Amino acid sequence: MKHPATITTALLATCTMLLTACGGSNNSTTKTGSQGSTDPAVNAASTTSVSGAIPIGIAFAQTSNVALLGQEGVAGAKIAEKYFNDKGGVNGTPIKLVFQDTGGDEAGAINAFQALVNKDKVVGIVGPTLSQQAFGADPIAERAKVPVLGASNTAKGVPEIGDYVARVSAPVSIVAPNSIKAALKQNPNLKKVAVFYAQNDAFNRSETEIFQKTIKDQGLEIVTVQKFQTSDTDFQAQATNALNLKPDLIVISGLAADGGNLVRQLRELGYKGLIVAGNGLNTAKVFAVCQAQCDGVIIAQAYSPEYSGSVNKDFRTAYLKQFNEEPPQFSGQAFAAVQVYVEALKALDKKNKISKLPLNQLRTELNKQLLAGKYDTPLGEIAFTPVGDVIQKEFYVSTIKMDKDGKKGKFAIIK
Repeated sequence: MKHPATITTALLATCTMLLTACGGSNNSTTKTGSQGSTDPAVNAASTTSVSGAIPIGIAFAQTSNVALLGQEGVAGAKIAEKYFNDKGGVNGTPIKLVFQDTGGDEAGAINAFQALVNKDKVVGIVGPTLSQQAFGADPIAERAKVPVLGASNTAKGVPEIGDYVARVSAPVSIVAPNSIKAALKQNPNLKKVAVFYAQNDAFNRSETEIFQKTIKDQGLEIVTVQKFQTSDTDFQAQATNALNLKPDLIVISGLAADGGNLVRQLRELGYKGLIVAGNGLNTAKVFAVCQAQCDGVIIAQAYSPEYSGSVNKDFRTAYLKQFNEEPPQFSGQAFAAVQVYVEALKALDKKNKISKLPLNQLRTELNKQLLAGKYDTPLGEIAFTPVGDVIQKEFYVSTIKMDKDGKKGKFAIIK
């Protein structure tokens, strides 16, 4: 059996906006067997087979202060549904996405998973939105032996929740250090670093540990560590304390609303040096928070609209046509998760017609198949470790480029 995760993750950001992903580990230990469900409803539902369109569950936040993050995931999943059904679905059988709202807490995610497993009888689930929700909800699917693919869960220990839990979202332990290294390339003379992090958020506590280790590993000095809450709007005290120590670099682990406000206030207080922000600010929604003051912020990313793969070109075209803006990371990851299910189902169907398999057997065989495959997705080519963590080659570091009026911006890849 796997060991339970010791670090949970939550990410959320408001100001009528939010966004972030979660932090994670790169554990590649082998999965072992898991216990079957003792829920009679689960066991009864699992004896039937799938007829008609193949149901895939999507458990994202559509309400609460996490809704904009969830909405980006929903957008990517819906584009994937149309894209793959237009290409014939699963060897001629369409997929049907079944959406359940997780809200912003663990209870909402648990309810969504229970509905998808027992009522909607899905073959697998994409979600939930937050890593902290995953630690509460993923065991529901694990006990029922229903595959789960996290599309925005990057906290340490998520894949280790169970044999049926995997993720397409790269762990923060791999992604975050890239931004510190990029800052050093921009200014090799960096010496003193001020660190800020949201102490009430599990993801940001996890991410700041990775940032601080990287800072020390690069030979830099941490002159102060300032804590705040994700609900804070006034950072004058923390910012002033840090700026009095004259840092060359500021590193922030927060969410879109709080982190964006912190960036803005640091600039208003006169800080002109480099700022590195974590995955909580990895969203265009932050532009409206710090506006022109967002310019120059450095953020590591696991997805880029500029990736040249053919599937990403198609995804980007579809997203631009529908939303008139570049697709964000969370939409790309949701698309990739749906794609993994579709391609794994196609491969499984060629071996043994999935319409003839009892649902419980289909779920088990699908879980094995998806972990064994390789997939050319908008994220690049991905595969999975035996434990279910994503193996990904393409990563990026971008800097925010804002228009002079501060109303529009973009993530520009640092070459």
